Amino acid sequence: MTLTSLLVLGGARSGKSRYAQSRAEESGLRRIFIATAQPYDGEMRDRIARHQADREDGWETIEAPIDLASIIHAHAAPDTVLLIDCLTLWTSNLILADRDMEAATGELTDALRRAAGSVILVANEVGLGIVPDNALARRFRDAAGILNQQVAASVAEVQFLAAGLPMRFK
Repeated sequence: MTLTSLLVLGGARSGKSRYAQSRAEESGLRRIFIATAQPYDGEMRDRIARHQADREDGWETIEAPIDLASIIHAHAAPDTVLLIDCLTLWTSNLILADRDMEAATGELTDALRRAAGSVILVANEVGLGIVPDNALARRFRDAAGILNQQVAASVAEVQFLAAGLPMRFK
């Protein structure tokens, strides 16, 4: 199966990761999982362990909480699919590290356009709920929404997941 670039969007527990993983496994390509999560607490450590257990043998994992663009440049290849899970956690990591979100987004979208192989990205759609009541949460929501828009414009396909069901947006 030929893949190029795919963004998988949806809410929490919508089936995004499972769908993205299935698409990568169906590709028949060498598979690299690029993890952006950082285990700050026990709940996150458990969540990471569940995701690791869900992946069948044959996956290589790279931890990349901040610098996704260089990982894409270094590992994208015609015989490989990169699965980046997830951009929403990456956004949190950048904000908490006081990084320039606009510059990082530009570097990421440039890397996606230049990728020598297939890339699947997973992200939460965080803009469908109420307006957050504090400045940091609003900054995060806005940054995630802008990132999703720019990544969606940079990839060949966009799928939205709700209740485990994919809907093709692009």
